[in-house]
Amino acid sequence: MKKRENPSKTIDGYLKELCLSGIRDSYEEISGKARSESLSYEDYLLELLDREYEIRFNKRIERRLKESRLPLSKSMETFDVKVLPKKAIHQMKMLLEGDFLDRCENVLAFGNPGSGKTHLLSAISQELIKKGRRIYFTTSSLLVQELLWAKKNLRLVNLLKKLSRFEALLIDDIGYVQQDRSEIEVLFTLLAERYEKGSLMITSNLPFSKWDTIFKDPMTTAAAIDRLVHHSIILELNVSSYRMNHAKTKGLIPQYDNEENVHAATLAEPKKPLLSNLNAKNSAANRQNEE
Repeated sequence: MKKRENPSKTIDGYLKELCLSGIRDSYEEISGKARSESLSYEDYLLELLDREYEIRFNKRIERRLKESRLPLSKSMETFDVKVLPKKAIHQMKMLLEGDFLDRCENVLAFGNPGSGKTHLLSAISQELIKKGRRIYFTTSSLLVQELLWAKKNLRLVNLLKKLSRFEALLIDDIGYVQQDRSEIEVLFTLLAERYEKGSLMITSNLPFSKWDTIFKDPMTTAAAIDRLVHHSIILELNVSSYRMNHAKTKGLIPQYDNEENVHAATLAEPKKPLLSNLNAKNSAANRQNEE
């Protein structure tokens, strides 16, 4: 083995050429540790590879979080798990393991507006991405428009192939916006394409009994529900509004007993009788004219 005049410079050049930035930034530090602790060659090599792997893994997670388009503020750290029913808490723990992705199972979250459906599924998705999974977030209305554009430009197959690279698609607020026939067709095409090939994570304010308002046709509605439910985990978040409770704790709104009382109190607020004020002004103006 020939002796090199400047081994550090040569090592640095090789590592740069091989794109091993983790080892390149840390090998001198780890070399010093190896000498002081009398590490074997294998242990020294393992230390270097550990550092390279850690840096590459973290960068990959950053890329996948960015490509997911998830609302990153909706994380497990900012979600109040205590508001969930016991069954939903058990299901959440099971979903965090990520095995449902391997089985291409769907996750369907139902609940009233503000019950935390989007927050919970977004938080679970972020945790799974940190474990190396690939998940893509979109709203139902935006997804439909992208599918329509792709179909119009003869690129629907390309878009479906691109979406198939993700282990799960998180579709938020399905049924929130009424859709026409062309929108229904492309949405159903996506559901059929994902069936038993990739997971769907869906949030909706509408129970299945009202999904005929989404797909219009009873047969299409039944076929869509059948594909989603066949392999699925259903989360029922029938809890009080998560956003409303958060606002109450922040003192942003009065502490009413429930949301209906908030609405009732708003309606009960005294309002100035606009018509009476106008009549009074007109009477005063008439008296001035008479004088």
